[in-house]
Amino acid sequence: MLIDEYPTMTARHIAEQVASGALSARAVLDAAFAALDKVESVIHAFATLAREEAYKTADALDQRIVRGEPVGPLAGVPVAIKDLVLTKGLRTTFGSNLYADYIPDEDDIVVERLKAADAIILGKTNVSEFGFGAHGNNLLFPATGNPWNTDRSPGGSSAGSAAAVAAGVCPIAIGSDGGGSVRLPAALSGLVGVKAAMGRVPLWPGCRDVSLPGVSGWESIEHIGPIARDVADAALMLSVIAGPDPRDRWSIPCADLSWTDIAPLPPGTKVLYWPTWHDQTIAQGLKDATDKAVALLAEACGLQLTVGAPPEIDVHATFKAMVALETDLTGLRKLLKDKPVAVSQAVTALLAESRPFEDATDAITARKAFADEIAKVMSHYDFILTPTLSVTAFAKDQDGPSTIDGKTIAPYEWCPFTSPFNLTGQPAASVPCGLVDGLPVGLQIVGQHLGDAKVLSAAAAFEAVLPKLGRPPIHA
Repeated sequence: MLIDEYPTMTARHIAEQVASGALSARAVLDAAFAALDKVESVIHAFATLAREEAYKTADALDQRIVRGEPVGPLAGVPVAIKDLVLTKGLRTTFGSNLYADYIPDEDDIVVERLKAADAIILGKTNVSEFGFGAHGNNLLFPATGNPWNTDRSPGGSSAGSAAAVAAGVCPIAIGSDGGGSVRLPAALSGLVGVKAAMGRVPLWPGCRDVSLPGVSGWESIEHIGPIARDVADAALMLSVIAGPDPRDRWSIPCADLSWTDIAPLPPGTKVLYWPTWHDQTIAQGLKDATDKAVALLAEACGLQLTVGAPPEIDVHATFKAMVALETDLTGLRKLLKDKPVAVSQAVTALLAESRPFEDATDAITARKAFADEIAKVMSHYDFILTPTLSVTAFAKDQDGPSTIDGKTIAPYEWCPFTSPFNLTGQPAASVPCGLVDGLPVGLQIVGQHLGDAKVLSAAAAFEAVLPKLGRPPIHA
């Protein structure tokens, strides 16, 4: 039965079957909602569902196929959209009481493109408030649980998107990544997450619309990208959502690559492995698993492997300052004054900070210095590899762990590896590389400037070698 087969079907297979008429889009959607209804009360992946709209879309697609009309590359594929990404006519809350009833009158560019590709939107997935936190809890909805252990978090802020894909509700989902929010939940949920190079996937109006305080911002560090169960499905989604758009002044051409034509990784590829980030603590079991995975890849893929350490630049302080600089703090304060509702601790803390101009210029200067140092590194290597984060999944009602292996840590120390590459804009992906105490861990692959095609080559090659994790305990 399709309902039994659906949770493990790839987006590629679904699109092929629907486009050929072998499966109807409605039948696929029936299976998707059956999967969702089986697990949603446990994982709480969704903030808002779009059942009625989804069935209208599926029926219209089926009618077009009967008439012999051409269909898009994601024909009939159910997708989930992170609740920070605008969807016309479908509630978008950003995980905040400030926007609890907000219904956009425009789609984000990526949503326009998914619809044009004939994907079918199931609904909006849960996030931390405004994405200020790599977790899946807020003051509006139940905390999202990780299908590998529902008492744990899937990470975030693309929490619901990762949980939905891991549990088999949909094969692909949209996440956004301002500091790791695609790669982190992918790693904690046993999935593939890709942050393409800055500008490859256009963002609009979400990061630009100044009428949405709290939402507008992060323009120079934010990326939208796929969360998927395998690299080929992530690449398929990128083939649909990537490409320039005049509404996003950061967007760039993609004519230099074909997303779905993933080339083999050549032997002798030069790889630099950073097993830790400076002196920050990493869970020993996770480090051991990542070390083992990298050693396996070096041998199986013929890598030229060097073990090293990142430049001694405090990029955490730089990243934190860039987030503050690119957030409409004045508008957010005014909105809260006009609508005094409860907001998260992270939002409260951000609004309480006061940054003099010197802090801003110091952050911009440090960002340039770090980017220059990384450019020097990448002149000698094809990739940097790191653990995606320093811990396995933590309690779902927490914003993050306070200790690692019994050692007290600062709030940012459990995820130091991802945000630096939002500052540089380099392409990066996370692929599953093992289980530690039954919980997934991920390996981050960072490519050269605009080296998206090579990152996908490495991700696909590594995926073929690394052990398969299987399905999580909670699945459709």
